[in-house]
Amino acid sequence: MKIGFIGVGKMASAIITGLKKTEHDIIVSGSTPARSQEIAEQLGVTASSSHQDLIDQADLVILGIKPQMFEKVLSDLTFKQPIMSMAAGVTLERLASLTSPDLPLIRIMPNLNAQILKSSTALCANDKVTAELFATAKTITDSFGTSFEIAEKDFDTFTALAGSSPAYIYLFIEAMAKAGVKNGLTKAQSLEIVSQTVLASAENLLAGEDSPHDLIDKICSPGGTTIAGLMDLERTGLTHSVSSAIDTTIQKAKEL
Repeated sequence: MKIGFIGVGKMASAIITGLKKTEHDIIVSGSTPARSQEIAEQLGVTASSSHQDLIDQADLVILGIKPQMFEKVLSDLTFKQPIMSMAAGVTLERLASLTSPDLPLIRIMPNLNAQILKSSTALCANDKVTAELFATAKTITDSFGTSFEIAEKDFDTFTALAGSSPAYIYLFIEAMAKAGVKNGLTKAQSLEIVSQTVLASAENLLAGEDSPHDLIDKICSPGGTTIAGLMDLERTGLTHSVSSAIDTTIQKAKEL
């Protein structure tokens, strides 16, 4: 299959890195022909002379443009093939109105971890997408991480839990590292310690059958240091704060 990317920012570039492990041919079209050529040389793929030239060649088009640019970029283009969009807030219905109601349309939501080929990616499709095409789409998203088939009504929630949450996790890591510095460690030492601990903790959760609550209970001992810290986190409202941040992110996604 020949896959074309219209818009080749950081996320699209990360996806292309994963796709290069597959047998698909990749062509790209950026903001200008010169930019397309520059990006193509950097990624080791083929450049097209224009967005429409790319569409005329591709078997599947992946849109890597920003949501606010959709109407401007798509208004003069004529599509004939399935389209995959990664834009937050752009529904399948809106994508159909901007392209064609008769085309197979797929919506995905990757996250920043696509840069290391470990994205958590949601995908859904309209009723024009066959089982075979959906399986191909999942093969594409699996090439740069883990795929989750999610109902479109839940995409905003997925965006908060997987798309935006890495920023919140980094904020937590940064806060932990600052606490380490406050108590005598260097920033580099603190970041390494916390990052490795967060990584291993997530792997431990995924590898076993224990829930987060079960693992918390295993770490806490009566009258110990961990329960003292946990109680302080509850006192200062960590759970409510995190939940509120997710709710705010979901609401913002609905407004896009």
